[in-house]
Amino acid sequence: MLSPRTETILKSIVGKYITRATPVPSQSISSDSELGVSAATIRNEMAYLEQEGYITRPHTSSGSVPSDKGYRCYVESLGDVHLPLNEQRLINHLFHQVEKELDEWTNLATTLIAQMVQNAAIITIPKPPACQLKHLELVGLQDFLALIILVLSGARLRQQLIAFDQITSQEELTPIANRLTTAYAGMTAAQILKRDQDLTPFEQQVTGCITSVMEAEDEEEHEVHYLDGLHFVLNQPEFTHNQRLALNLMELIEQRNLLKSIRPPDLSSDEVQVIIGTENRSDDIHDYSVVIAKYGLPEEAVGTIGVIGPTRMPYARTIATVSYLASILSELEARLYGKEIQARMKNESTN
Repeated sequence: MLSPRTETILKSIVGKYITRATPVPSQSISSDSELGVSAATIRNEMAYLEQEGYITRPHTSSGSVPSDKGYRCYVESLGDVHLPLNEQRLINHLFHQVEKELDEWTNLATTLIAQMVQNAAIITIPKPPACQLKHLELVGLQDFLALIILVLSGARLRQQLIAFDQITSQEELTPIANRLTTAYAGMTAAQILKRDQDLTPFEQQVTGCITSVMEAEDEEEHEVHYLDGLHFVLNQPEFTHNQRLALNLMELIEQRNLLKSIRPPDLSSDEVQVIIGTENRSDDIHDYSVVIAKYGLPEEAVGTIGVIGPTRMPYARTIATVSYLASILSELEARLYGKEIQARMKNESTN
């Protein structure tokens, strides 16, 4: 736990380094600070911050650079951050000018974020957070072989072959499919596995196949449907003399592994999440920070919206921008979903 004075000095170092991209000397802190303490005291505080791992010095005679720990402390001290009202009004105006389709909104949001924070923006199309079983069919193909047909939430159809140890007729398969559909309808794979159900060995085998298919569907990663602002990242001073950093990022994008590398373990939170440097899953992006949030309808479909850039990132502005655009996209998707429901009800009433 840092004292208020030490935290103020750390925030000053982080702020100056974010702006200037050069190590921050103690003279810079003492000349700009309103702490009312001597330069010697500031040097002592900076020595303490270095000892505790909040800052580092590239060279003994150089100034200080924030570490991942220092950035984390800085981010947690920001509190609630918001975009200025004039920028909020401009964003709302721009969204009213585009076509009322999710693709158009998502494309605009990606471009806006990248330009506003001068880093790369990434957005995925919403999908159900965990698929649910809607219907099950078992179709006999051969004496010992059947096809499992699963209808999942979001109108997704998945098929899987299953082999049995004994001859099984269609007359035996159909009632089993009906029973399991009744037992599991509306449930996720996790809920099915937790259900205390009296099953025959045959039904247990079918249930295992069902949950395996559903778990594989849930684990399937989003592709990056929208990516903009990569040139902003590559033009940062960090990459001028270090091509490895840029190449690692480019390889992840080309292999479509970027989100798998950066996505935080838990997207159940409604808050914007900040993943700094070595907190990322992949070693390839330990020199980057990610600011990410979910958007959409929690019970229907959820996407991710985020920014990736060097750890020397304007965190306050990035968090505020991601948060506001996530709320805009969620509101727009809610309206679109409401219209789709109304259209379906109207079609059903006329049929």
